[in-house]
Amino acid sequence: MSGALTVVKLGGSLLADPERLRARLRRLASGADGACLIVPGGGPFADAVRTAQGALGFDDALAHRLALDAMGRMAEVFLSLEPSLARCAMSLPPPSAGGGNAARVWDPSSLRAGHPDIPETWDVTSDSLALWLARQVGAAACILVKSSAAPPGTGPAEWAGLGLVDAAFPAFAARYRGTIRIEGPAQGRVAA
Repeated sequence: MSGALTVVKLGGSLLADPERLRARLRRLASGADGACLIVPGGGPFADAVRTAQGALGFDDALAHRLALDAMGRMAEVFLSLEPSLARCAMSLPPPSAGGGNAARVWDPSSLRAGHPDIPETWDVTSDSLALWLARQVGAAACILVKSSAAPPGTGPAEWAGLGLVDAAFPAFAARYRGTIRIEGPAQGRVAA
């Protein structure tokens, strides 16, 4: 167990592997990985925003705010799947490994009002928001748990080019001083 804070982004695509998602939530809630903030992807809720925007043509700023709401809905799903987790907003102190609630699920609703560091476009998804949060709270690491692994020897620019992360991710990564890694299905798998 580490005393350093880690931000762990759980992609919405993990819904396709519910056993892996539940096991990861259970492990994070147990504190086995130390203190962490869990950033939920938007999953099918964000997909619904994309579909609605395509059909109705509303602007990216509104789509961004609705995608933040989608992440908040996924946070509720995570809290339902693992009731020992707690919700965390920007105004709350980050979790600590030494106390209760070593892991908290971040609800990004406070960002609906906008933030000067965060463009309100689809170039910024929960991946970049996880890095932004990691920088804000001084996390030592930011781990993106995804349905696909990153090729060995690649980094943020290559990941964006491959579509593993959003287009803004390399710029957010350049401002973050901690460790960044992607965990695919074979990495970080925990027993159920």
